Amino acid sequence: MLFQSLTEKLTNAFKKFRNRGKLTEADVKEGMREVKLALLEADVNFKVVKDFIKAVTERAVGTQVLESLMPDQQIIKIVNEELIKLMGSESAKLEISSRPPTVVMMVGLQGAGKTTHTGKIANMLKHKGKNPLLVACDVYRPAAIDQLKIVGDTVNIPVFSMGTKISPVEIAKAGIEHAKKNGHDMVFIDTAGRLHIDEELMGELVKIKGAVNPTEILLVVDAMTGQDAVNVAKTFNELLDITGVVLTKMDGDTRGGAALSVKYITGKPIKFIGTGEKLDAIELFHPDRMASRILGMGDVLSLIEKAEAAYDEKQAKELEKKFREQTFTLDDFLAQLYQLKKMGNLNQLIGMMPGVNAGALKDAQVDEKQMTRIEAIILSMTKEERLRPELINGSRRRRIAKGSGTSVEDVNKLLRQFDQMKKMMKQFSGKHRFFGGRKSPFGM
Repeated sequence: MLFQSLTEKLTNAFKKFRNRGKLTEADVKEGMREVKLALLEADVNFKVVKDFIKAVTERAVGTQVLESLMPDQQIIKIVNEELIKLMGSESAKLEISSRPPTVVMMVGLQGAGKTTHTGKIANMLKHKGKNPLLVACDVYRPAAIDQLKIVGDTVNIPVFSMGTKISPVEIAKAGIEHAKKNGHDMVFIDTAGRLHIDEELMGELVKIKGAVNPTEILLVVDAMTGQDAVNVAKTFNELLDITGVVLTKMDGDTRGGAALSVKYITGKPIKFIGTGEKLDAIELFHPDRMASRILGMGDVLSLIEKAEAAYDEKQAKELEKKFREQTFTLDDFLAQLYQLKKMGNLNQLIGMMPGVNAGALKDAQVDEKQMTRIEAIILSMTKEERLRPELINGSRRRRIAKGSGTSVEDVNKLLRQFDQMKKMMKQFSGKHRFFGGRKSPFGM
């Protein structure tokens, strides 16, 4: 889960402030040493940690905390506010040019996910009514143009390319002219990367920037590399004056150092974070929500946004009616499964829930393959069996298991779970109106 290790260490550090009555200055400094170690172990830049601890300590030893009845809560509040400030205070949106097309130049080293995230951001904007074009300017890496075309085909966004014999500068200029002629209001230029920063790479990027005058220059960096990601961001910013950062692989076992250091070191905001391999696994970066996740307080707003993207009001009302009237079928169960999968990685969703103990869940990974097995079992049933599961006798169970590539026990388990769910809904519907009379973004 996101920042799991850092969250655990900070939680342990805050325990030192509990049940102590009023705090002394020595108590605060002792607790801050624990926070400092937690941040350093998370690969946060040393200068960032030093200035952060200084800012928190200065506020925490003030009379507001030392004379407070609940000093531990006051200190967590201060840490939360300073984390938000460290990561940029407010969300930084993509700038849109008043004279289309808006040109976004994507830069970064090989392996960070630049080409994939070019498609992800373009796809996100496409769903907001924009008409993007992807421009293939990486003429050096084998199959780079083909990779961009595959990404474009997957999200149904056109790709402009001129092969590998033309200079990237000329391709970028031609791509923008193509966008103007064909009504594209957004142009994403996928530039070449290297395994390391070199003079040739940076010189070419500077030439492309000078030729196309991009509205945005987004640097894509791998969050898993921690301190190295910050160093890369610093170098690219000094040479290109980037406008923002895209942190990728935030769904991995990342220690969080890059997210907490990039804005402070470069002065440039994190604009997007990649949260998985799928092309819709990308989020706008919200400093306040990220601070809340780091402190183990969940991220309810992002959770609701994901749910509302998967459910519409009509679906929610129909589902509520089925619950009340006890007409919920295995077809409806399968539909809910599809909606849940649309919301993204289940382990990430669990991590967004307030009060969830990340430490207790670190070895309890949600088995998403189980969802695939459930889907296969239900699709192996006849329409009548999905409507009336009570018809499914022993021979039918064997047929369903064989057709879905599962076992009879798997089929039995699903039917038991479905029966238990219906009983639970029956009890609930007799006592309460669903969702307290409000539309709920969650189906199950």
